[in-house]
Amino acid sequence: MSWLVFLDYGSVLVFALTGALVASRAQLDPIGFLFFACLTAVGGGTVRDVLLDRNPIFWIEQPAYIGVACLAAGIVFFTAHLVESRYRVLTWLDSFALAIAVAAGVGVAISLDQHSAIVILMGVITGCMGGLMRDVVVDEVPMVLKQGELYVSAALAGSAAAWITHAYVAEGPIPLVVAAAVTWGLRAGSLAFGWQLPTYKARPPAN
Repeated sequence: MSWLVFLDYGSVLVFALTGALVASRAQLDPIGFLFFACLTAVGGGTVRDVLLDRNPIFWIEQPAYIGVACLAAGIVFFTAHLVESRYRVLTWLDSFALAIAVAAGVGVAISLDQHSAIVILMGVITGCMGGLMRDVVVDEVPMVLKQGELYVSAALAGSAAAWITHAYVAEGPIPLVVAAAVTWGLRAGSLAFGWQLPTYKARPPAN
């Protein structure tokens, strides 16, 4: 199994768990669990593959990805009630999924010899779109847009660090490890220590 396939499977699994947790918080039926798990699991990778004109899209080429998402949905359906704070578990799982997906997106773009800007954007898109779709469909404020939190900015920093590593330091899996580490480090810091970007504050006009 190549690094890129491994990362895609990891991203699908963890994002599917977050989608199923959202379904549990909304008290949906098993079909709802399957829907949210699959939507979240393959959303970012699908947008990535469409934009990069990869044919077939990764989960159509290998339907086992959908099987992994469905398995995750089933596990959460029968175990979510055992978790004391599902939202806390959701946010931390989402941080891991973000890191893995950013690395996967960067890796795919690098493998296709894309321009540096595209490599960075594909990391951000792959990491953020699945969770964005999940939260929009369930009618919650998307995690990617929570005020001041490091989310898209973490994905951007991780993607940029990976490209710099690939261009000037080393090739192979090392840039992908850097992408995941930087992304997760910033996102985890935001969750655990309140790291955030400054937010816009309106000021009254001067007289």
